[in-house]
Amino acid sequence: MAHFARVDQGIVQEVIVADQDFIDNLVYDKPGDWIQCSYNTRGGVHYQPNTNTPSEDQSKMLRYNYPGPGDIYDREADAFHAPANYPSWILDKTTTFTWSPPIAVPENADTHVYEWDEEAYQAALADSSDTSVAWVLKFSPE
Repeated sequence: MAHFARVDQGIVQEVIVADQDFIDNLVYDKPGDWIQCSYNTRGGVHYQPNTNTPSEDQSKMLRYNYPGPGDIYDREADAFHAPANYPSWILDKTTTFTWSPPIAVPENADTHVYEWDEEAYQAALADSSDTSVAWVLKFSPE
């Protein structure tokens, strides 16, 4: 059994588990193509099932990320990725097909909780001021 995503106009509509033979002989009344995906692949790495341990055999990595409904399939890159978190975030189209903020998360983010504020970021860009205001502290252990 394998996982397949039905993709219509670049957007994942649904994901199912099926045999390749089932997909090959499927008569389906909804538009789209069935694209195989890997449940254990995320960020361009294949992981051992139900762990955060990378597999020794990375040839199992398939299309960079396991998709869900609403995700995007980039046919040219043969990769799945989520929609953009925010307009300013940047998609890594070389190794992970994941989104990153245009400025680094604060160094103490391992102990503090920050939230991205797109409006503050855009205002800081427009004013040529400090864009770090985009990271708003939501929780501090102190």
